[in-house]
Amino acid sequence: MITTPTGFAPLRLRAQATPEPLLTPVAPAPGQQAPEVTESPMPVQQTAPSGVVLPDWSVGEWFGYSGIIALALVLTAIAVTTLWWMLHAWRSADDLRATQFSASPRPSRHRFTLLVPGRHEEEVMGQTLDRLAQQDHPDFEIIAIVGHDDPGTELVVREAAARHPDLITVVVDDSVPKNKPKALNRALQFATGDIVGVFDAEDEVHPGLLTVVDSKFQETGADVVQGGVQLMNFETTWWSLRNVLEYYFWFRSRLHFHARSKFIPLGGNTVFVTRDRLEWSRGWDDQCLAEDCELGVRLSSDGAKVAVAYNPEYVTREETPPTLTSLYKQRTRWNQGFLQVLGKGEWKKLPTLRQRMYARYLLNMPFIQAATGLLIPISIVFILLVKVPTVVALVTFLPLIPTVVTLVVEAAGLAEFGRVYGRKVRVRDYARLVLGLVPYQAFLAAAAVRSVVRQLRGDGSWEKTEHTGAHRDSPAADGAARDRGSDELIAVAASEESK
Repeated sequence: MITTPTGFAPLRLRAQATPEPLLTPVAPAPGQQAPEVTESPMPVQQTAPSGVVLPDWSVGEWFGYSGIIALALVLTAIAVTTLWWMLHAWRSADDLRATQFSASPRPSRHRFTLLVPGRHEEEVMGQTLDRLAQQDHPDFEIIAIVGHDDPGTELVVREAAARHPDLITVVVDDSVPKNKPKALNRALQFATGDIVGVFDAEDEVHPGLLTVVDSKFQETGADVVQGGVQLMNFETTWWSLRNVLEYYFWFRSRLHFHARSKFIPLGGNTVFVTRDRLEWSRGWDDQCLAEDCELGVRLSSDGAKVAVAYNPEYVTREETPPTLTSLYKQRTRWNQGFLQVLGKGEWKKLPTLRQRMYARYLLNMPFIQAATGLLIPISIVFILLVKVPTVVALVTFLPLIPTVVTLVVEAAGLAEFGRVYGRKVRVRDYARLVLGLVPYQAFLAAAAVRSVVRQLRGDGSWEKTEHTGAHRDSPAADGAARDRGSDELIAVAASEESK
């Protein structure tokens, strides 16, 4: 037997007396069996082929959460695109200057025919015709179109024609049912100008507009010149403020982007088209509820050159629809007109894939808004009742980032609008801007849903927007204002008569 120095136990006995901790693996001594260790099973996680750990979701959760994430990403992309188009004109001082009429217009060369259709417009049309008759251009005519069943408007129009017998001609439209493109096509038969312009019955037009438009045609060789239109009565209601800003960004910036992209849905008035192009297009499509958009799409598809110009001094001033119901019907008509243009398919003739993608996206906007409107209540239910994983919840907040930025841009636009047009913007106006964001978007979505329903039902009836002349009750704007974003001087609105 092998012994150890005094005071020490044999090695074998010490190993048995003092076992090692269980977490430390120890080789057993000779002749000793390894202790049995019971191991707890570890949970197995799903991993992707690349080794990435995937959440342990059921099939239903995968479909539901993936749908939520996809929707959030789509809404983010739409918001970012809209924001980019809104800011197009302010990317640089050169871009801003390019959006304006020339400061030194060329001598007049063209003859203009101005078409002014009106239906039940007794309150506003007489003043509009008087205003148009004050143009300083040396060669133009005005054709006022009224329905055969509208004696009130016809009386006002004929009185205006008597005041300006050398300028105003009255044409009676006897078509049934009536709409704006039918009236325009009727008047086009009597036009003598080589450029045809369109105005609405309530428009306030600057007396120098035709002079700068004439110069724009000469400078650019354009087939179409789209001037600016601006709603003015932002203080009337909570939604009129947002309606005014929509027009401000649309004509100030977005239309310039579409013109540069060579695909543009034209505006409904202050638009001027060469007579040759109108004869080529056979006028306006009288079956379309957005005849202005439809004409722009056809002209773009044929390679027509469109120039867009916006000067606060020369914009045509209008009013917002007087009631929310009227605005609802107006948006329904516009959206349904876009769907009609989409279905007609002229945009497929655009020469490049990029243009066709722009067209498809823009003309599909009613579908996008309608889908968004239908998803709003579903989203609210999910937020209130469904507990989603943290990563999904974070993704759903992505659309808020461009939305908040857009709201800041709108606030800056409201301040610039007030400065340029001499309107006082109050703190409560900014509050209405913020508080009205969600209700207004829900309202637009509801109008889009209605347009889709009407289109599916085949209901193409024309819903007229009434006018009261609210923009003429606003105080006149005078003087000059500075564009602080680019340190560029911009002319302000010319003096208006107080109505």
